[in-house]
Amino acid sequence: MEISKLSTFVVLMVLAMAHSLLAQNLPKDIVLSHNNARAQVGVPLVPLKWNKTLAAYAYQYASTRLADCTLVHSYSPYGENLAMGYDDFSAVKAVNLWVGEKPNYDYASNSCKEDMCGHYTQVIWKNTYEVGCERLKCDNGEARFVSCNYYPLGNYIGEKPY
Repeated sequence: MEISKLSTFVVLMVLAMAHSLLAQNLPKDIVLSHNNARAQVGVPLVPLKWNKTLAAYAYQYASTRLADCTLVHSYSPYGENLAMGYDDFSAVKAVNLWVGEKPNYDYASNSCKEDMCGHYTQVIWKNTYEVGCERLKCDNGEARFVSCNYYPLGNYIGEKPY
């Protein structure tokens, strides 16, 4: 009887972990992580919404990067953030990575202090209303490539993000 309980427990734990990993790649969770960062600085009145066209573009472009898994921008008409990570690297973890650039952004001078902050400013850009992302496994079987696209795009020189 004890083995049966242990087996049930193990199965439930595996399912819970799988659900947790999947949830971090669902549109609602990706949008929520963006909107939480935007709310921290008072942006916007209208929260970001998921856009299937942007997600399809993210999928198409990410598919072209899987062989080398390098973070090369597509130079599309959309705003774009790219990230790569290993193991359980999710789209939400990618958003958190970009939001982690927040300390590098100086609002008063509207510039990055020392390190990169452009991913962060795209996440919180006040005139961006839609986002679509994709997370794919690289051909090496280990890395995950995350692409998020934004409309309208942000990071206009001389304009503050909020």
